[in-house]
Amino acid sequence: MRVMVFVKAAEMGDMSAPTPEALEAFAAMDRFNEELVKAGVFVAGAGLKNNAEARRITYDGTELEIIDGPFTESKELVAGFEIWQVRDMNEALAWVKRAPLTADSIMEILPFYEVEDLAGFVTPEELSAPREGERGKLGVA
Repeated sequence: MRVMVFVKAAEMGDMSAPTPEALEAFAAMDRFNEELVKAGVFVAGAGLKNNAEARRITYDGTELEIIDGPFTESKELVAGFEIWQVRDMNEALAWVKRAPLTADSIMEILPFYEVEDLAGFVTPEELSAPREGERGKLGVA
């Protein structure tokens, strides 16, 4: 099973001049991620820039609103994500228990839909069919 692991933002201060504590937290997470890679669990992941560079988009059914960051509630923001390949949610939880968390850490684990989960809605052929030209239609290069 694949899961998305969201790492919520902790109060890290100004990252243009990171504190020794922030640097150690990053180093500890790097060491943990190396364990995930060696175990064959880590699929992908990335850290996200400060929310001052972010945009929040809301839609109320009639109007689209774009709000420039920064946003005040940092504990609600995602600081990074990882995709893990695990046997089940128990294995994912076992890995999280080994993560180098700080006192204010928040992580969320959400399973991906897999082909078998969608059997009643779409055929495996439809899921795997190439979608030529869709990126161009969306204006994405």
